[in-house]
Amino acid sequence: MASVKKRLFTGLQPSGTLHIGNYFGALKPFADLYESYDSMLMVADYHALTSAPKPEELRQNIINVVKDYLAAGVDPAKTVIFQQSQVHEHTELAWIFECLVPVAYLELAHAYKDKVAKGLKANAGLFNYPMLMAADILLYDTDIVPVGQDQKQHVEYAREAAAKFNIAYGETFIEPKDKILEGVGVVPGTDGQKMSKSYKNTIPLFGTKDEIAKAVMGIVTDSSGELPKNVYAIHRLFRSEAELASLYDSHKGNYKALKEALIEDIEALVAPMCAKRDSLDDRDVKRVLDDGSEKARAMAESKMKLVREKIGITL
Repeated sequence: MASVKKRLFTGLQPSGTLHIGNYFGALKPFADLYESYDSMLMVADYHALTSAPKPEELRQNIINVVKDYLAAGVDPAKTVIFQQSQVHEHTELAWIFECLVPVAYLELAHAYKDKVAKGLKANAGLFNYPMLMAADILLYDTDIVPVGQDQKQHVEYAREAAAKFNIAYGETFIEPKDKILEGVGVVPGTDGQKMSKSYKNTIPLFGTKDEIAKAVMGIVTDSSGELPKNVYAIHRLFRSEAELASLYDSHKGNYKALKEALIEDIEALVAPMCAKRDSLDDRDVKRVLDDGSEKARAMAESKMKLVREKIGITL
């Protein structure tokens, strides 16, 4: 008898141009893993609303992020690619979890505290973000969630929401586990911090060679050392440590040459993906989303029918 595959779930916000941190932190882990699992890939458009995007930009970003997934090698015939907002059960279940989890617990969220510390607007959606993410994950009986090290807490919140519901209403949700690829859990930006659009320290994934070169040449370096730590921290995502040892030893103190080598390595990775992405049509992407969202709705409706019965609102 063939073994039943475990379910894998992940998603990216349609919040604009992807950077290599998105690729190594979420996109590549999913592309490497998804065929070994029963996989779900979500376009997290409701999560994107916490940053108040312009409507027309959000519409295009939804299309673009699917193109990004497909360009990275994800086959829509082998995974369910869907749009969060097309499955209304996500927000319904999030509300139920919000009624189970105390405010003090949400105040501990690393992502929330970090954004507030950076002076970003702390709207209620940003504060409740972990419970919507918990609903995203738990709706589909997810076993595995590939995340960056900095997002591990989101899976812990999902586990907590599942546990609280199961204690209150009986066994209903699986407590998922995170999966972090060693060495790329947190991708550093050009300033050494986590790569993030919020910090303006990104290297574009599908940028032109000039855009990539400009970002790489802007990597902050320590002029007192022979090895530029921030350059090396990014470079190790593209080459083995043995290869880098030889390269960096032969260019000691020559930061320009090392940055140029990094530019070439990034280009070698992204050029084939860029070509594939350019070949994709918006109408094809919409069909992929509609087909995937229909499949996701059927799964979510079945789960929410059980949830409604458990909490006592089904008459």
